[in-house]
Amino acid sequence: MNFADRVIKFYTKLEIRSELPENIKVLNPYKESYVISLCKAFYNKYYNDEDGRMLILGINPGRFGAGITGIPFTDPVALEKECGISNDFDKRKEISSEFVYKLISSMGGADHFYKHFYIGSVCPLGFTKNNKNFNYYDSRELMKILKPEISEFLIKQIGLGIKSRNCFCLGQGKNYEFLQMINAEMKLFDNIIPLPHPRWVVQYRRKSMDTIIDDVISKLIM
Repeated sequence: MNFADRVIKFYTKLEIRSELPENIKVLNPYKESYVISLCKAFYNKYYNDEDGRMLILGINPGRFGAGITGIPFTDPVALEKECGISNDFDKRKEISSEFVYKLISSMGGADHFYKHFYIGSVCPLGFTKNNKNFNYYDSRELMKILKPEISEFLIKQIGLGIKSRNCFCLGQGKNYEFLQMINAEMKLFDNIIPLPHPRWVVQYRRKSMDTIIDDVISKLIM
């Protein structure tokens, strides 16, 4: 079983077993056979080998990126335009995906980038509340409920084929703090390197995006 096979198996078996607080729903695109077919196309294209990768962790999928395509930080536009995988979804852009694929382009394109990095999520399933994105850390109650399962998800993602004890965390605030807390208990990584979250960059630092991308690249290749 190669890297791609392990990723697909991981996603097809994903579920939240815990009972969640009222009005919070799980966003699980991997229940859809069409999404799984796109994931197979993506991971077989870029991860059809036994090579190890460096780990980059986002927060959790959102409704307009991985919540649709199943591929972290990859909206339907990027999946088709940047990865060459056609899809039937509405071609609506998602701002985090915009930053990530600008970064990927700056690092030599998808073929080169995915040869060296695997992007996952601290919590690989997303959440909604009142039909809006809801992060795992937006509620202390939810975060406490999910902690054991997130710990399992992290171990399983490392087991996909991660070659380094360093982890890059997208999000320098609550996502980083939570991951640090988990790591203090479980000793999963030697170092967790915080990176600015793509959405924050595009929303609040767009004029500085090129400079921020240069800084992110310097950390990824150090």
